[in-house]
Amino acid sequence: MFKSLKVMDVAGTPTFGEICDQWVFDFVAAIFGAYDAESGRRLINEFFLLISKKNGKSTIAAGIMVTALIRNWRNLNELIILAPTIEIAKNSADPAMGMVQNDEELLTILKPIPHERTIEHRVTKAKLKIVAADSETVGGKKAGFVLIDELWLFGKSAKAEDMLREATGGLASRKEGFVVALSTMSNEPPVGVFKQWLKRFRDIRDGLIVSRRSLGILYEFPKAMLESKAYEQPGNFYVTNPSLGGAVDEQFLLDKLEEERGKGRGSLAGFFAKHLNVEIGQGTRSDGWAGAALWPRGVDLTLTLETLLLRCEVVTVGIDGGGLDDLLGIAVIGREKDTKRWLGWARAFISPEGLERRQANRTAYDGFNDAGELVYVETLPQDVAALVEVVAQVKASGLLAKVGVDPAGLGVIVDALAEIEITTETDDNLIGVRQGFGLMGAIKTIERKLADGSFKHPNQALMSWCAGNAIVQPTPTGMRIVRDESGFGKIDPLMALFDAAALMALNPEARDGFSKDYQLPVWG
Repeated sequence: MFKSLKVMDVAGTPTFGEICDQWVFDFVAAIFGAYDAESGRRLINEFFLLISKKNGKSTIAAGIMVTALIRNWRNLNELIILAPTIEIAKNSADPAMGMVQNDEELLTILKPIPHERTIEHRVTKAKLKIVAADSETVGGKKAGFVLIDELWLFGKSAKAEDMLREATGGLASRKEGFVVALSTMSNEPPVGVFKQWLKRFRDIRDGLIVSRRSLGILYEFPKAMLESKAYEQPGNFYVTNPSLGGAVDEQFLLDKLEEERGKGRGSLAGFFAKHLNVEIGQGTRSDGWAGAALWPRGVDLTLTLETLLLRCEVVTVGIDGGGLDDLLGIAVIGREKDTKRWLGWARAFISPEGLERRQANRTAYDGFNDAGELVYVETLPQDVAALVEVVAQVKASGLLAKVGVDPAGLGVIVDALAEIEITTETDDNLIGVRQGFGLMGAIKTIERKLADGSFKHPNQALMSWCAGNAIVQPTPTGMRIVRDESGFGKIDPLMALFDAAALMALNPEARDGFSKDYQLPVWG
């Protein structure tokens, strides 16, 4: 049935069966084959296809849902292709309408209604609707079959999770139904529902989660090829482009690669994300910080602030924060007692003004907040007070050597630290850390320690995001780390980490141990 559908935007209007690669038929066969006809139950009812741009994703989506409409046996059933915008909805609506309108046999079964982006089955009265989420409501729908196109764009919407929950709610009473999500990689670090789906299906693929009802087809490079940047070699483009040589023109990719190389900062990252499914933040920027690609090497999931303090002999703290639309970041680095490895931990705070001024980051911020890595405070003084509370906890442990701050930072932080006797006069335990070129040594030290395994961190999503946002800016005598010009890619907690690293690089003396009055901190 699927193979017989016509592809209208290809010369000669061939059928899927005549032009598609085998991977397409395998995907369609998995969707429709995972069905027990005797019980009427679909045994695998959730599918996720992550594939590079230009592999015919939206046209395949149209074919899958037209096939589902034909095979559906439930009267008055509802089928939905849910797209994030009207323009993307048209990418599936036009091929679907064309398949029906140009096939005399299908026209006896299906009734296209183009102005409503709807196709109706003449017998069962079931309807396939192509819905644009930015202009239409999905609340109250009872769809038995749902296809979500360009999931990465839904990830940028704070309302997407509720929207998809509404759209897929009908499957609770329609056991023959399915949900299929299609996506290319995001051109920014994954957030929201896209990040949730990506993580879950990667975990299923890697055997970390066992799911009998979910099947992911993720065209991605293995970890070793990411770390070696083997994806940059044209001979490996086939890995995430199964239709290379067919729907995907190899010469187009080569020309596009050269074009992006000529554009300078950040352009290559977008090419690698959209055409090779390389996640932004994995060291893909041509001007990105080298440590971003190495960041996954440093993961130690047992690390919290408590375990860091228990395992270390001396600790330094870094603090960084800018204007109202920035994060206020604090980072702690400890030197482990026996191994002398550096252990890192970080947290950030944001005010209501910061949330309001950076609505484009809201979905990412909500994810960090849910993980306990970014704290929303109600008023401005509360962010400084919460930050000082962390410093006080570290100080109470008896392990604190120095606290480093940007000399041009906020005076209110210096004043607040003075209340817990962290000052330039009291044991000289407050240090102004030289910024810009002055941090180059700390930045390079963290890079090397990530590479050789002597820097560990708890894999906080906030810090991974910041590492991916960091841009290397050459100076006449070296380099410095900056954020992008737009101001959306925050790096404040990462800069706090470099401040702490600059102080730990001075090799402070080990402390005698915990203070008698020390209590485990409440910050995890």
